[in-house]
Amino acid sequence: MQSILILVRQPQLGLAELESLYGASSIKLINNQAVGLSVDHQSINFKNIGGSIKLAKFLHELPGSDWDNTVRKIAKLLPKYINDLPEGKIKFGLSAYGFSINSGVVNRSSLFLKKTIKTTGRSVRIIPNNETSLGSAQVIHNQLTSPLGIELLVINSKSRVIIAQTVQEQDIKSYATRDHGRPKRDSKVGMLPPKLAQIIINLAVGDANSSEKPCPLVLDPFCGTGVILQEACLMGYRAYGADLEKRMIDYTNANLLWLTAQSQFNSKSWGLLQSDNGQHCAKLEVADATRHQWSHRPDFIACETYLGRPFSSQPEPKILQEVMQDVNLIHKRFLQNVARQTEPGFRLTIAVPAWHIGNEVKHLKILDNLEDLGYNRIEFVHVASHSLIYHREGQIVGRELVVLVRK
Repeated sequence: MQSILILVRQPQLGLAELESLYGASSIKLINNQAVGLSVDHQSINFKNIGGSIKLAKFLHELPGSDWDNTVRKIAKLLPKYINDLPEGKIKFGLSAYGFSINSGVVNRSSLFLKKTIKTTGRSVRIIPNNETSLGSAQVIHNQLTSPLGIELLVINSKSRVIIAQTVQEQDIKSYATRDHGRPKRDSKVGMLPPKLAQIIINLAVGDANSSEKPCPLVLDPFCGTGVILQEACLMGYRAYGADLEKRMIDYTNANLLWLTAQSQFNSKSWGLLQSDNGQHCAKLEVADATRHQWSHRPDFIACETYLGRPFSSQPEPKILQEVMQDVNLIHKRFLQNVARQTEPGFRLTIAVPAWHIGNEVKHLKILDNLEDLGYNRIEFVHVASHSLIYHREGQIVGRELVVLVRK
């Protein structure tokens, strides 16, 4: 175990993403918030990973699971952790995961560790906790991943405790810009978060170490306002988008032109590619995904499909049944169209609707007949495939992520 990742609110999504990118054998589950990875943190392109909020380097594994005992052990190790920090005032933060404690306990422990740091002759500023773990805004604002910063992650895993140091934090400012800063948005067609778009793409493309397709073409046949195409471009992929509505193509075009004009996304740290005409990174066309013959052969498909009618409250059973039948037929025709134009082994990830009705989740019926349509659904080792549902509190229509391979 070389790296530690703290997962998003729905950890099964981040877990499936990491398994797709690095393989099941590289993953070691720590608890329901954290996962270990047998990959050096410097080899992980963290800004392209949507399902994790923190990347850390592994420091130590300690026996036991008692918080106070763990803190005393950390105090003995702390001089070693700060030994290589440059001269100047240290900024120190502490985040706990999986312990039955509150933020007050963490703050008292931070003050105890502050005394240890001061015995080494170093000055230090403690970052106070509002929760048991520091949020992304706190880590970034207080520069805890800078040369003079240190955030220790203390992660409980039953009979052992993992100690790690944060090296990268999710860039909340960049995500906000790529979400709310785009010139064209439309709540009626759904607001796909950029982090979820990254997960969908990574589930489709898979192996992060594969060199078979150094610059694959990713197709989104339901591109909407272009969030998946935007994220594919930033990952350095060639992007190809289509939508039934010309208005959506116009919106996507405007959003991608805006993206290309943003200097923050044109640095070498991003993979942003421009198209042959030098305007932006994607090929776009108006097309019906259920019958269109694609003019360019994609290497992968990554998309949020048609989610059907949005509901702000629980629908009548008859209305829901009609919506589900209509959506099911569209998905059947879409998958048949893809099967006609792809070869065995072709991989795609589609975000399809999943309806939360009372305490029940209703799935698309077509998911029970995927083999008849020429597909196998990818099964994961560390997470159940049917659990990959992105859903917010109170939301009726969630998004089920379905990873398929052509038979």
